[in-house]
Amino acid sequence: MIKTTILGLLFGTIGTTLGGIIGIIQKRESNKFLSLVLSFASGLMLAVVCFSLIPESLRIIDVSMVVMWILIGIICMVICESIVNKKIGNETIKDNNKLRVLKIGIIVGIGLAIHNIPEGVAIGSGFEESMTLGLSLAVAICLHDIPEGLSMAIPMKHGGMKPLKIMMYVVFSGIATGIGALIGAFMGSISVEVVAMCLAFAAGSMLYIVSGELIPEYNALYNGRLSALGNMAGFILGLIAMIVF
Repeated sequence: MIKTTILGLLFGTIGTTLGGIIGIIQKRESNKFLSLVLSFASGLMLAVVCFSLIPESLRIIDVSMVVMWILIGIICMVICESIVNKKIGNETIKDNNKLRVLKIGIIVGIGLAIHNIPEGVAIGSGFEESMTLGLSLAVAICLHDIPEGLSMAIPMKHGGMKPLKIMMYVVFSGIATGIGALIGAFMGSISVEVVAMCLAFAAGSMLYIVSGELIPEYNALYNGRLSALGNMAGFILGLIAMIVF
């Protein structure tokens, strides 16, 4: 169980940390580039919701339960957003472009941490089944987490957050995968219904991030064709990742 948790932590943090480092060292500061990154992240997240989280939860529990847990995920993110707004200052955010972008990075980080827990459960359950299955899932999730770390780090950097603090948030998001791996390893034969509820909850939280945060913000930053192309590219690459991994 300890080995499985360590492996979950390792693979969960490597991907997001690599993405975070890339986001920190990139030099471009233009609104156009930031809009492209956010639009790409929104497309990627939408693909995960549409082709992985919701279909997998529907395979296990009925549609009414899926809808209920999606709504709970949305409500959870609305509450998280309200807390972040209160912490930074809601009125200040509206008039300050940097603070709006910083808020996006923090909200994305919270959503990805929630999303990483069921991923960790999958790794932990996979290792309980066989070492080969566990490692395959861990490597796939690690690669999948690289653009997630990037989508957190770049808005945080543009929002004026210090690199060390950015990495703290990025690593924290990855640690959630290790927590999920511990749950999967500890319970062994964890109830598939519980996993399905977690997946639907993660789908709801990510759906709110895409619709309520990323799409409005990347359109406000740069309302051009490049943002639309970035969104479609993220969606298509997300679909390919779901098929390949």
